[in-house]
Amino acid sequence: MSYRPTGHDGDLTREVDRLREYLSRNQVIAEILQKAPSLAMANWYLGAGCIAQTVWNFLHGFEPTFGIKDYDLVYHDASDLSLEAQTRYLGRANELFDHLHAAVEVQNEARVHLWYAGHFGYEIAPYQSVEAAINSWPTTATCVGVRTTSGGGWQVYAPFGLSDLFGMIVRPNKLQITRQLYEAKTERWARLWPKLQRLPWD
Repeated sequence: MSYRPTGHDGDLTREVDRLREYLSRNQVIAEILQKAPSLAMANWYLGAGCIAQTVWNFLHGFEPTFGIKDYDLVYHDASDLSLEAQTRYLGRANELFDHLHAAVEVQNEARVHLWYAGHFGYEIAPYQSVEAAINSWPTTATCVGVRTTSGGGWQVYAPFGLSDLFGMIVRPNKLQITRQLYEAKTERWARLWPKLQRLPWD
């Protein structure tokens, strides 16, 4: 289990067990985590919005899948930056999870720098690992990756800990995102999950 707690987190095992319990209520996440190892993607995680929003749904008393636009499977393979390789993984994931009727996205974080400027308007350096990519995600509550191992183990990567996630605190992670992007993304979240405490950029 990979987890970097902060000084504000409680007992490590208790926090991770709580996360696992909440995520188990979302059958889409449960099945993705169960079957994703068969895709054999290098250093993969299921992460970002679908993790945080499942927790928020539980804390709001909503259906587990409410408001979740997609489920992000990320991996890091610097040996093949081609879009074709990523698309092959996506195709296999679509076949594997088609019956879930949920949008499963697949992204090789090693190639994000190739398209980032065209999409967001500014360049970034290549990510050296999938964990480095997670470190840069827009809010502390969504900087969480979860994966399972072939032996049934469960791993969490949370560079900012889990306190903001369980506290429903939306705090900007300014490592990479801009104020405009942060505000646009979190405005939607606040409409869907009204108990969120959305902190200002400054």
